[in-house]
Amino acid sequence: METIDTSRLVATGSDSDFTLTIEDALALYATAGIPRTPRSIQRYCAKQHLSSRRIETEFGEKYLITRASVEKHIAYIKEVTPATSRDVSRPVATDVAAENKDDTLRQEVPTTHDQSRPVATTPPEDSRYVAALERENEFLRGQVVVKDTQIGELTERARETNHLLAGLQKILTLGSPNERRDG
Repeated sequence: METIDTSRLVATGSDSDFTLTIEDALALYATAGIPRTPRSIQRYCAKQHLSSRRIETEFGEKYLITRASVEKHIAYIKEVTPATSRDVSRPVATDVAAENKDDTLRQEVPTTHDQSRPVATTPPEDSRYVAALERENEFLRGQVVVKDTQIGELTERARETNHLLAGLQKILTLGSPNERRDG
């Protein structure tokens, strides 16, 4: 009798491997010299850069992470990060700063006499712009006056219409009882 050897599923690890909190992972990254923010660790978990489980607590959700995945991720970051990362200071910048500090000839005598600055005046293009805005404002003010006049006239017409309708209703109500008596 021949048996067929079927492959088995690979064990992914037990839940007991998920022991690190985000704070624990932060400490591991900081110890490795590549500090991260809590939000970064959450993103690593969400994007599955870290092996993690999201669990419900009475205060919301939190991630539990495996130590092995954090160590693997730290090794990966160190491998792909070039030697000129943001954490390494650049000696060129300090050399230039030192050169500027020793430069005493920077204080030169002014070539002209020291005079107070003239009062700022508006350049011609600004005055044209201001003039255009003033014309626009004047036009709009005129339009407001026209609209206010129209609104007043319409209000008066509405009042007159209401007056006429009230009179018409009065006439119709007076006529109704008389017709009933005659009928």
